Amino acid sequence: MKSNNKGVSTNYSVKIGDIPAPGELKGLMALNRKVLKKTVQHLAKINPRDLDTIIHSLHEEAFSFYDCLKCANCCRSISPAISHNDVEQLAKKLKVKPSDLVVKYLHLDEEGDFVFQSAPCPFIDEENYCSVYSHRPKACREYPHTDRSRFYQLLNLSLKNAEICPVVYAILMKFQK
Repeated sequence: MKSNNKGVSTNYSVKIGDIPAPGELKGLMALNRKVLKKTVQHLAKINPRDLDTIIHSLHEEAFSFYDCLKCANCCRSISPAISHNDVEQLAKKLKVKPSDLVVKYLHLDEEGDFVFQSAPCPFIDEENYCSVYSHRPKACREYPHTDRSRFYQLLNLSLKNAEICPVVYAILMKFQK
């Protein structure tokens, strides 16, 4: 059992062998979807501060050894919501007018958010490097959201993210009942 600096004890730990290969996620989710739904219901019952502490600890541990460049499922399969500020930053990086960036790369989704016109992201290369990394959208910077405060608010999103991000899948599987 380990204890973090806030005094919350946990016996949860993520090891490199816990994180599946990106190509295995679809099959694993098909096998474990019901288990993970129950896990999310269980996590919703944990004190929010304690949950943040535990999830953040697992996030730090997992990303201390996991290399997102070997996966990039998020960049290849989903599009982040892109704010007006993100449009401004991307346009600045690309040295184009914001309106030209919108026309060339974005469209409005069903929820009224700007998203990329297609997947994969137009700014990811074949080696999974992002050509706009220093100016990437806020949602990209925050993905997979396992280090965000008030994680309890993101439980359903995390269930969806477990289909895309091997680390989220591994973190949620640590709580299976």
